[in-house]
Amino acid sequence: MQYRARQAHSRSFQRAHGRALASLIALVSALALHASDRSAPATLGLPEVTWPNSQRASPAQIELGRKLFMDRRLSPNNTMSCAMCHIPEQGFAANELATAVGINGRSVKRNAPTMLNVAFNQFLFWDGRETSLENQVWQPILNPNEMGNASVQAVLDRINALPDYASPFEQAYGARATRESVAHAVAAYERTLLAGGSRFDRWFYGKDEKALNELEQQGFAAFKRFGCAQCHAYDEKSALFTDQRFHNTGIGWAAARNDKTYTVPLAPGVSIEVKESELASVSEPIPADEGRFEATRNEAERYQYKTPSLRNVALTAPYMHDGSLPTLEAVIEFYANGGIDNPGRDALLKRLAITAEEKRALAAFLRALTSEDQREWVRRARAE
Repeated sequence: MQYRARQAHSRSFQRAHGRALASLIALVSALALHASDRSAPATLGLPEVTWPNSQRASPAQIELGRKLFMDRRLSPNNTMSCAMCHIPEQGFAANELATAVGINGRSVKRNAPTMLNVAFNQFLFWDGRETSLENQVWQPILNPNEMGNASVQAVLDRINALPDYASPFEQAYGARATRESVAHAVAAYERTLLAGGSRFDRWFYGKDEKALNELEQQGFAAFKRFGCAQCHAYDEKSALFTDQRFHNTGIGWAAARNDKTYTVPLAPGVSIEVKESELASVSEPIPADEGRFEATRNEAERYQYKTPSLRNVALTAPYMHDGSLPTLEAVIEFYANGGIDNPGRDALLKRLAITAEEKRALAAFLRALTSEDQREWVRRARAE
């Protein structure tokens, strides 16, 4: 009797063990299948990142940079951080407004560009006034219309007074916060915001013939045929989709000649129409945005702006330096018309004989330049 009971128990155990083993094999197979179908690496299609002095920042320095990038306490009233204009969920740009809004609602005259792949930018800001990420870091922190700090020392005093920064700075730099360590940490984090591995990269660099559909492939053909790659360059090894240069498309020139009219309320039900030029005569002057000229004072570069990368462009609307074009379709239409004619318009801009179907294909191709690692950027940025 006991023998039969032991036999039955043994058979029951073997069946349970067999089911468990089968489940484990199925799980391993599913994981293997998932691994083989994973998105491409975030660096596929990108060149190697160049670190200052060929020395990659430590994990502690990068994590400290992330904390600083996300921290609104770096502004005097605890409202503004780098991430308020470069929002992780919006491709590290800002989708709601044409131009950024800074501390206390102050206007910023240019669109907030993406920080994705900023490690590869030879020039920073739309006018290219800086050439290193470390030098770039302090400009928005001190700009009165952005984060609004009065001085570097005021920021350092605030950081060094916060208990939760003592250990991270000690671990990363062996000392309290300094001007150099803050710039180094934030720049180190920004260099890790890499976003390649798009379906285009899988198709073009990974040789996955099914990664792009027929319309998207037609769009890439149109991209080449209509000369888009002259400014948004790529090669056989990597693609930044920018020539790292500056061009006059006419938008800055036209905006400088557009005397906007504002409705100014005087009393309930009473208002007057006032031109922007008239407002400028009785208050602070309202300067035109003169682009690259503001950095170089070279007359030939007036109204020129940096060529942005097209990577992840579907995530970073609105477009152009002033955010004046709301959609990819609007951008394609703008360039199909040759931009805006003006004395300094770039010679590469010409009216294109492009069909509606080619425009649709081109838009589809541009949307295929989106990295498939978006959730990971957000997760890392928002990590505590």
